[in-house]
Amino acid sequence: MKTFFKSFVYAWAGIIEGFVHGRNMKSHALSAIIVMLAGWLTGLSKTEWFIILLLISGMMALELLNTAVEHVVDLVTKEYHPLAKKAKDAAAGGVLIFAIASAIIGCLIFLPKWLG
Repeated sequence: MKTFFKSFVYAWAGIIEGFVHGRNMKSHALSAIIVMLAGWLTGLSKTEWFIILLLISGMMALELLNTAVEHVVDLVTKEYHPLAKKAKDAAAGGVLIFAIASAIIGCLIFLPKWLG
């Protein structure tokens, strides 16, 4: 049971590390605060809040995974290698795809309420 609880300690350490040293996590956190404030002021439904919170948590989780890939690649080699670049680019690409989809979904939720 001790190792089970230790896994939560390690997970929190990873999240804190991401926020303290990750420039992108800070920008995602700021964006999340702005979106949540806009959602509160707009009066989102429970379903809309569910979608927004799922997108925010997914974005942050994906950013942490991207950071993990970057750290592992940097651990393996400090020199330029085409496969290292491909790994980092692919992880960053995954974040970008989710960010674009999140922005589109956010527009589909917010714009009709603001413009209608």
